[in-house]
Amino acid sequence: MQWRHFITIGFVGLLLSCASEDMGTGDPGEAPMPLDPRVVIGLRFAPVPLNLESADRALVGLGSYFVNAASGCIDCHSCPTYRPGESPFTGGRGRLSAATYLAGGVPFGQNLKAPSLAPDAKGLPGGLTREQFMSVMRTGKDPKDPNRTLQVMPWALYRIMADEDLLAMYEYLRAIPPAQPGACTGPGQ
Repeated sequence: MQWRHFITIGFVGLLLSCASEDMGTGDPGEAPMPLDPRVVIGLRFAPVPLNLESADRALVGLGSYFVNAASGCIDCHSCPTYRPGESPFTGGRGRLSAATYLAGGVPFGQNLKAPSLAPDAKGLPGGLTREQFMSVMRTGKDPKDPNRTLQVMPWALYRIMADEDLLAMYEYLRAIPPAQPGACTGPGQ
């Protein structure tokens, strides 16, 4: 009976030591990646190559998790969202279109299109500074017209997210490549 107690303690100790360690990426010069499953999922799920030069890999991975897995930004900000024949709504596997990834252009009526979240020529996601991005996510105010509230974007939900989570989203968006929108008739195509 006593040997079972020692095995249980040893197993729990092993689990705790694994959970507190960092897992190396195996790439020379890269920082170790924490065993946060959201970071791992985010880095694996990113449908485009990420520019991780001078970026916090864990923060970018966490941002990818929020943008791609938890928030659904891709449905409204990628036109089209999926590769041809890949929409999960029509039986596809759900592989995202890298060519139009977060480039905006999704129409919402006749006079409204979702803006791009991809970096502009200066490397700013959607052309927004970190402060502008945080303000849009907290207030829903259009950065080009502060008197206009964004009606389609679910900013009312994002405003309760922790600053660190919104910062992770911003850093992820800084790490994706620029893109141009394609053609679509609505979100999630």
